[in-house]
Amino acid sequence: MPRYAVIAGGERHVFEDLATVMACASPRRSGDELAGIAAATELRRVAARMVLADLPLTVFLNEALIPYESDEITRLSLDRVDRAALAPVASLTVGAFRDWLLSDQANPDTLAALAPGLIPEMVAAVSKLMRNADLLTVAAKCRVITAFRTTLGLPGRLGSRLQPNHPTDDPLGIAAATLDGLLFGIGDAVIGINPASDNVADCVTLLTMLDEVRQKFVIPTQSCVLTHVTNSLRAIEQGAPLDLVFQSIAGTEAANRGFGVTLSLLAEAEAAAKSLGRGSIGQNVMYFETGQGSALSAEAHHGVDQQTLEARAHGVARAFSPLLVNSVVGFIGPEYLYDSKQIIRAGLEDHCCGKLLGLPMGLDVCYTNHAEADQDDMDVLATLLGTAGITFLIAVPGGDDVMLNYQSLSYHDVLGLRHRLGLRPAPEFEAWLDQRGLLDAAGRLAPLPPDAAPFRALLAPEGV
Repeated sequence: MPRYAVIAGGERHVFEDLATVMACASPRRSGDELAGIAAATELRRVAARMVLADLPLTVFLNEALIPYESDEITRLSLDRVDRAALAPVASLTVGAFRDWLLSDQANPDTLAALAPGLIPEMVAAVSKLMRNADLLTVAAKCRVITAFRTTLGLPGRLGSRLQPNHPTDDPLGIAAATLDGLLFGIGDAVIGINPASDNVADCVTLLTMLDEVRQKFVIPTQSCVLTHVTNSLRAIEQGAPLDLVFQSIAGTEAANRGFGVTLSLLAEAEAAAKSLGRGSIGQNVMYFETGQGSALSAEAHHGVDQQTLEARAHGVARAFSPLLVNSVVGFIGPEYLYDSKQIIRAGLEDHCCGKLLGLPMGLDVCYTNHAEADQDDMDVLATLLGTAGITFLIAVPGGDDVMLNYQSLSYHDVLGLRHRLGLRPAPEFEAWLDQRGLLDAAGRLAPLPPDAAPFRALLAPEGV
């Protein structure tokens, strides 16, 4: 028997369970339509939001969207929820929680204290009632700070991942793209390579090359080869200079098993990376990527909408105190986020929900070439995220990833955003840029000066 019903537009709308309410309340997106769970009309979408707004926030503690017995992510969320932290908002409905988040009561301190009390389904639910401006406003009030060799998430800062991918994993090509990015002041969050060949030997080669460059020029950053977590464990066993363990994660146990990942495996990898003690100012050693649609593409969504499952993936990440988390928002393709309107909305949702859960959220502002989107749309999303206090953005040479074959932001896009919004890189990285003569008197990136000999050496063949 349907549990939820409401009259909207003179029609009675019934919803058989909480998962149906959540799916129908989501803004329109192609992935939910592909799964057959989206609202069939805009009126039904409004009706679902009316139901959702009146539900107690704590309903999600009592009615699991995916059964507790069959999903370790559900168990993770419910077993670890801090009810004392939740207490200030525990009596609110989802709609009243939205109002509270937009009020002056929700400030950086209260939101940080609240985060351990929230479960992913709660933040997904409230986001469905928010306009884009609401998502920006709430995210901008969340402050999450992490550290390894640089400090990320500080006010007035915008971090960046330098992504020097190469179609054949050629170390010289990767080194050249890395040095190009450093000249633009990119790479304070991480220098992260997606390897073309996912084997341990190549992973160790790339890790060693990046670490040699970092040490030679005393660059205060961290490097990462975005290989499977099991490869990272083997690389550690072989003595590779590994800073961060990377893994793509999803919002259901079944989808993660499709990735070859379990919570216990991630815990093993975190412990192994921490045992190396490579961080100089912090020991946040994990790096996770997520993306709306990953569970659906793995046929492991259990009838739950993709945005809620994205928030559940954030819940997985939270359990491991990561240095970095980012959504690859438009990477999976138009089957899940059809056009720029859906990509922009999803990016703002992912950022806000991750921040509410206490994550250092970044984003790959990106799209595939068969999506209804272009670089102008990505300029809009990047600017919105910059005003919302995003922790870091991903940048690739020329905005075109020649290995993964998709479009992202370029080095100069991120630099330009910093200049327009008055944002700066991580303080340790900024000091390094200043020492190399790459900052002007106002602290903005300046052209390479004639006397910047130590940095100019990076461009010499022997430096590479």
